[in-house]
Amino acid sequence: MFNLWNLLFLSFVHFSSFSVSLGGVSGNPFTPKSSFIRYWNKEVHREIPNTHFLLSKVSPLTAVDSASFSKLAAHNNLASRLPSFCSSAKLFCFPDLSPSLEKHSKDVNFAFYLDRNFTNYGSDRLAGLDSFKNYSENDNVVVDSFRRYSRDSAGHKDQFSNYASASNVVDQSFNTYGGAATGGSGNFNNYNHEVNVPNLRFTSYSDDSNGHGQTFTHYTVETNAGQQSFSNYGKNGNGVPNDFTSYGKDSNVMGSDFSGYGKTANGAKDTFTSYAFDSNNPVNGFKSYGDGGNAAVDSFSSYRDQSNVGDSSFQSYAKSSNGAKVDFDNYGQSFNEGTEKFTGYGQGADGQSIGFKIYGRNTTFKDYTKKGVTFSRYSNESSTASGKVVVSKWVEPGKFFREKMLKRGMVIPMPDIKDKMPARSFLPRTILSKIPFSSSEIDQLKRIFHAGDNSTLGTIMLDALKECERPPSPGETKRCVGSAEDMVDFATSVLGRNVEVRTTQNVNGSKKNIMIGSVGKINGGKVTKSVSCHQSLYPYLLYYCHSVPKVRVYEADILDPNSMEKINHGVAICHLDTSSWSSGHGAFLALGSGPGRIEFCHWIFENDMTWTIADS
Repeated sequence: MFNLWNLLFLSFVHFSSFSVSLGGVSGNPFTPKSSFIRYWNKEVHREIPNTHFLLSKVSPLTAVDSASFSKLAAHNNLASRLPSFCSSAKLFCFPDLSPSLEKHSKDVNFAFYLDRNFTNYGSDRLAGLDSFKNYSENDNVVVDSFRRYSRDSAGHKDQFSNYASASNVVDQSFNTYGGAATGGSGNFNNYNHEVNVPNLRFTSYSDDSNGHGQTFTHYTVETNAGQQSFSNYGKNGNGVPNDFTSYGKDSNVMGSDFSGYGKTANGAKDTFTSYAFDSNNPVNGFKSYGDGGNAAVDSFSSYRDQSNVGDSSFQSYAKSSNGAKVDFDNYGQSFNEGTEKFTGYGQGADGQSIGFKIYGRNTTFKDYTKKGVTFSRYSNESSTASGKVVVSKWVEPGKFFREKMLKRGMVIPMPDIKDKMPARSFLPRTILSKIPFSSSEIDQLKRIFHAGDNSTLGTIMLDALKECERPPSPGETKRCVGSAEDMVDFATSVLGRNVEVRTTQNVNGSKKNIMIGSVGKINGGKVTKSVSCHQSLYPYLLYYCHSVPKVRVYEADILDPNSMEKINHGVAICHLDTSSWSSGHGAFLALGSGPGRIEFCHWIFENDMTWTIADS
């Protein structure tokens, strides 16, 4: 029987068979892009140009795919077609790795290799060397799983060089690595160097091994916002030497958890050198470290030295051990104090020797043995490092500047404004409205996007959701948006319908000195309010948008100071009321002064944006 659904279907086919023009853009009227153009033209009092940068972020799905995936989402069945959905909708998803049963009985040299699940790799190997070189370098999402790696091997060596360096998001899991191995060694060199979001897990690492040493050199150096965990590391081992050198150096917000480390081991020797050196806000947790060990030697040299704030916790350290020797040399000499907590330290130990030299401030010692512990120099003052050191290290030159510097002919440094997030697109509202968006529904979201328990993707999603659910700051209006329509709704609810959205044109001039060319004042340079939108890491394109009162917004040509040629067109926002900002904000570290006493400005980075009332 011919009914309304037949009519709608025929209409859809009819309109899909030819192109129409909408707002200057030709295309199928049922695509997400065409739908957004109509929405913009209805909600905003000005037509959107067909080259507008916001259009490039709208979902690239075809009309047919959009309808198909919307139906799957409505029936809570997107997970069944996730790879196709991620590819077609241009999302950020982790690859699904199938187990590999390869044993590799001979020496293997892996070079220029990508994602892989290694199962039963190198087990029972006698001597030989396996080398991973230039593995997953310069990639976007790296997912590797190593299970039963070098288990029960003898005299076998493993070498990881230039592993996943310069990649974006890295998720690597080592499970039962080197278990019951005898002799041989493992070397991690240039491992996860300059990675944006690393998440590394070592579980049952070198347990029950005999003389199987591990060296970590240049490990997670210059990384950003990641996590490492070592669990049951070297448990019941005999004569296992582990050396951590340049571990977490120059990293930003890097966390390390050591749990069950060297438990009931015999003759363990662990050396931590240049650990979390020059890092920003490192969070290190040592729990159940060396408990019940015999004749262990642990050395911490230059631990968290010159770091900025952060938190370190040692719990149940060398408990009930015998003849343990632990030295802390130059521990926690931060130029901006952090927090260190020691609880249950050396309790029940016999014959231990623990030495602290040049020890930082703001440290809590609780329930630790008073016998056999020596403090050579315990500092109760912050480091004498100058404010310039703080600025040069953790506030990039040019990241913040004064309003008076936005004048033609001024030469100023520009920070790195490049977008380091994975490329993604918005979702159509028809799909977005059917996908949960709440931390209370994280299990359902993990199922949809194939994120395992304790996985990097699961953590990424939960972190973003919690930030979106955080109550607004005083005077702030905020909303997280996953569709272009939602962004328009929020911006117009704050600013009205006569709005414009701007961003910096490109990244030229980043990390260099630039010259300011002609300067334009938005709204005539009047004090106004804007809506700023910043990307959050999530499977689909997600922006954290918030209202920013009492600002002035500028546009400026950016010139090469040598050739005087225009290389970019920047958008800068100047915050005039800083009274509610934290005294530790990077702007005050960079410019001096404090909350409420100065204004500060910054560029709008690549793919971020600011909405303002349009110039008439």
